[in-house]
Amino acid sequence: MPRSIIKFSMLIIGVLSFMFIIHIATLNVLDLLLFADRIIEAYLINGVLAIAIFFVMLALKNRYQSQLGFIFMFGSALKFLVFFIVFYPFYKQDDVISRTEFFAFFLPYATCLIIETASLSKWLNKQGSNP
Repeated sequence: MPRSIIKFSMLIIGVLSFMFIIHIATLNVLDLLLFADRIIEAYLINGVLAIAIFFVMLALKNRYQSQLGFIFMFGSALKFLVFFIVFYPFYKQDDVISRTEFFAFFLPYATCLIIETASLSKWLNKQGSNP
């Protein structure tokens, strides 16, 4: 299990770092504020939550194998809860969620979700193929 967590963590950190650099470069080219809209927090929080959800799923895989889908959905709901507690009040201060605010949260969220889904799917398929 520790090897899977390390491998997944390195994947999340690497891909999110790459996405963050692209995101900041795009903001720079568009002459927008680089570190506004809690962009650093969004990448960090989404990365930490993705790793934590993956860890919980691996830790519970034997005990709650038939409920892993629900555990994954709970993790996604947790991410939305964090969004509404940490980011939404900040983004709605001016009664408008701008494109930059939306992408500051959505890009790391979607990136983590894609990596989580692909990794967990691969892991579950591998588990299912073992007799």
